[in-house]
Amino acid sequence: MNILFNQKFRLTVGCAGLFLVSLASSHLYNQSTIKQLAPQEQSFTQQENFTPLQSHISFTSNQVADPLTSKFQNPFVVQQTSDQILGEQNAFSSQQDLLAASTPYPVVDEFKKYKFSVNGSQVFSTVKLPSSKVNFNQGDLLTVLVNTRKYFQDYASEDPDVMRTGVLATQGVTVPDVLKTLDFMIAVLKEDIANNRATRLQDHKFINTNFRVIKWTAYNPKSKQQKQLRITKYAVFTHSGSRKKTSTFNTPIYSLKENSNNDKFYTRYTKQDVLSGIYEPGGKEFGKVTNLAYLTRNGLEEAIMEGTILINFTDGYKAFFNVDRNNGMPYIRGLKATAQKRYWYFREVDAIKGYGYKIDAKISIKPGVTFAGDVLNIGLGKVVVIEHTQGGRKHLQMGVIADTGGAFLPNLYQLDFLAGIFKNKKEFGQNISQLPDYATAYFLVKK
Repeated sequence: MNILFNQKFRLTVGCAGLFLVSLASSHLYNQSTIKQLAPQEQSFTQQENFTPLQSHISFTSNQVADPLTSKFQNPFVVQQTSDQILGEQNAFSSQQDLLAASTPYPVVDEFKKYKFSVNGSQVFSTVKLPSSKVNFNQGDLLTVLVNTRKYFQDYASEDPDVMRTGVLATQGVTVPDVLKTLDFMIAVLKEDIANNRATRLQDHKFINTNFRVIKWTAYNPKSKQQKQLRITKYAVFTHSGSRKKTSTFNTPIYSLKENSNNDKFYTRYTKQDVLSGIYEPGGKEFGKVTNLAYLTRNGLEEAIMEGTILINFTDGYKAFFNVDRNNGMPYIRGLKATAQKRYWYFREVDAIKGYGYKIDAKISIKPGVTFAGDVLNIGLGKVVVIEHTQGGRKHLQMGVIADTGGAFLPNLYQLDFLAGIFKNKKEFGQNISQLPDYATAYFLVKK
């Protein structure tokens, strides 16, 4: 953790003694602050070889340090001008940025338990956006920006996870910076759309002038040679379904009732238990959940994997269904879908839904401008531009991290792009064949 300095300090004759006292108190302060801010990591520091956040020298109020040379100076020798003071402050800020970039960030899993540490300098660097047009649908991006910003406004007090600064804190990026970025982009898009013109957010010059552009280098502990982000794709698939069980539609999806929060019986049962018929007539838990629909087994697995499904019922009714709550069992990477023990319960919704701490709070998202990512370690609402080359030309695509999933906890090397709504895997495959498997990624942060 960095200790930020926002005032000018003066040096007395006894600076040497005060320096030693300050150095000791700085170390104690940092250690106690680490424990206060990250209690979930405390029990993991020894067995996981957790590297504590570096402590830095804390000066008392009568000291001053040259930020470039770290030599003490007497402020009474020369009367400094405001330009000189500003120059020192800027230089000091630059040094603080360097210190922040080298400070280890503790990456956590979905249970907020420490997994490993990474330095910001390993992942991020400040650059300029390449000189190409940035592609996105203006109306759809505006919708996702507005809905994501509203989530912070409405649910930040109930969902403290979105207030985590995450690994971008190593670059001095705070949650207020994220909100400022969303607000500015919303204002620009509204003005440009109202004036019936191509938005300035598609102009790389406008972006480089108004935003910090932070290049994101992939950090994959299992594949250190990976530098570009892996770009996977997800979709909403339309499936036929039935209100009643048939020989074709024989796999149910269920919804939990409102009182399920009080009696968490559903956390005792695996996916295999559920599909064995415990909620069906004659099953030992019959009546405890609501039956929403019957699908094929493939339809269920795709619904769980993608998070949302559009069901065309045999009676002509159509509706979106989104994952609501799971049984609390972890997703195991590398294990085939049918063998996973995690089971998701669904709810009917009015749109494709992304991130949210409960089903009624989930963000309504749009294809083409939404990424799913590691919300705990990267952060909700980060605006990302991905760059790839196609046909010898650079392509830039902008979107918002407004969704997440089990594959991203933790994950500093991958984003999942919401490609669209498709009838089947073949149609989906044809659509994404033009999209990259790996890309260079950039975060945009309002200056």
